[in-house]
Amino acid sequence: MPGRFFLTSPIADVARALDQDVRPVADEPVRHNVSPGQDIVTLTQKGLQRMRWGIVPVGRVDARGRPVMQTLINARSETVFEKVTFRGTGRAVVPLDGWYEWTGEKRRKTPWAITPKPGGFLFFAAITDRWQGPGGVEVDQVATLTCAPSADVVDIHHRMGVILEKDDIGTWLTGSQDAVKPLFKPWPAGRLRVEEAVGVDWSGP
Repeated sequence: MPGRFFLTSPIADVARALDQDVRPVADEPVRHNVSPGQDIVTLTQKGLQRMRWGIVPVGRVDARGRPVMQTLINARSETVFEKVTFRGTGRAVVPLDGWYEWTGEKRRKTPWAITPKPGGFLFFAAITDRWQGPGGVEVDQVATLTCAPSADVVDIHHRMGVILEKDDIGTWLTGSQDAVKPLFKPWPAGRLRVEEAVGVDWSGP
């Protein structure tokens, strides 16, 4: 359940891997420590663009009709199509090199970096929304989807991001609910590497 991730590969490589035009995000820097609330590179049907990580649910309500107050960083894939909170959201993909999780007691937590064993990128399924603020301000927002953990990460966290195969990205972005539900599953065991994260500046980008 990503709370932070990293994208240290050149953004041109990301665009190439996704067969996309890099120009809308060509000035994206290397990111060693991406946190909720920051702008991140995403892929939508319109191409690569930046969105704020975290949906501020202004005007959204839960099943009881009560306003949703907390910023939505992640959304459970099992209920994303059923909850009224997510009604009307769009779809996106978040490319990354890997993500971080922590284990251990407070103030003694160990950070772990989770990356694909073959190398390359991970592509997280995500939902999008547009926040409309005072004075006509509009901000595109994104929240990643989560599912049960794979065998590789189950000892680190009880959830993980929904990772898409490259060939499934188009299905996620444009497919029906029935077509995309089979994508909401843990990545196969043995495909992720979990290593202690060393030398990361947790205060920086």
